[in-house]
Amino acid sequence: MVNQWILKILLLPLAILYGLGVAIHNGLYSMGLLKGVTFSIPVISVGNLTVGGTGKTPHTEYLIRMLHEYLPLAVVSRGYKRKTTGYLEVAPQHDATQSGDEPLQYKRKYPHVPVAVAESRSFAIPQVIRAHPNTRVILLDDGYQHREVVPGLNILLTEYNRLYTSDWLLPVGRLREWRGGAKRADIIVVTKCPDNLPPTEMDRIETDVKKRPDQKVFFSRYRYGLPYKMYGQGERLALHKELYVLLVVAIAGTEYLLEYVDGQSGEVRMLAFNDHHPFSNFDISDIAQHFKYMPEGRERIILTTEKDAMRLDTHRELLRQMDLPIYILPVAVEFIGDDPSSFDQAVKAWLLNFKL
Repeated sequence: MVNQWILKILLLPLAILYGLGVAIHNGLYSMGLLKGVTFSIPVISVGNLTVGGTGKTPHTEYLIRMLHEYLPLAVVSRGYKRKTTGYLEVAPQHDATQSGDEPLQYKRKYPHVPVAVAESRSFAIPQVIRAHPNTRVILLDDGYQHREVVPGLNILLTEYNRLYTSDWLLPVGRLREWRGGAKRADIIVVTKCPDNLPPTEMDRIETDVKKRPDQKVFFSRYRYGLPYKMYGQGERLALHKELYVLLVVAIAGTEYLLEYVDGQSGEVRMLAFNDHHPFSNFDISDIAQHFKYMPEGRERIILTTEKDAMRLDTHRELLRQMDLPIYILPVAVEFIGDDPSSFDQAVKAWLLNFKL
């Protein structure tokens, strides 16, 4: 702990320099010297102030599920860590190296929803509308810091155990910009909340994170489904206390996931990689070795997340040959509080009252 504090003190000048650059960038927008692009259809941005782990992907999926049945929508993302460049409309047959893992996940789960990636979101949105003229809503995936597009509704996510109000700028902490950036949010969602969060604690957090009187604050938690086999006929397996699990993850903020899997299984060993890690053949062999040396005599599986599965799938043939029992753990967002439907109502009310 002492060494961590010493390291943070040493990194503080870098954090201040980084923060200065971010402040100048945001200041240019605030003064009107740089201007974001607005569009004639509703644009909803989902993002965070940190480098990851707040649950952006499942919350974006929540919005897709909530809206797509009665409003044609499209998702626009930069396609983080893809190896392609320029504008690309994602297809289910693409792999994560072409589109990025999150856009591919959206497309494979909701194949009828247009999903596009581009370095410039202001360029991508007109392309999507041109290709799909019936589009009525654009969801911006991770659009909070990318201010070239002015969203009509700005949704900011912050993790319950790592509120942005108690974090610090990179590289000392995990913030991508100063805490004051939360003022741009119309809605703040406190994510990954524990079960039975007391109303008094919700009130305290709301007071802590709210930066404008008109901001709305909501609370959400994860609900995990039954794991399904990565390569098979849709076989599902309930986690149980006689099951040994090798948890393979390359996401930020694994504590919430590990706590759940550990509570449902007999023994869990976690093999963790950096967020968005591009798995190699060597990594696949490493995973197989770790699985081989897990205790025998009980049922054993490899468990991973939906997002990690997108990147593992780039090695589909190798994984099929190795016949590893890889299961994917699905996750969905659930809003909590006195009125769990209040988030849905707030988004729908904004859409009904949308004006350019």
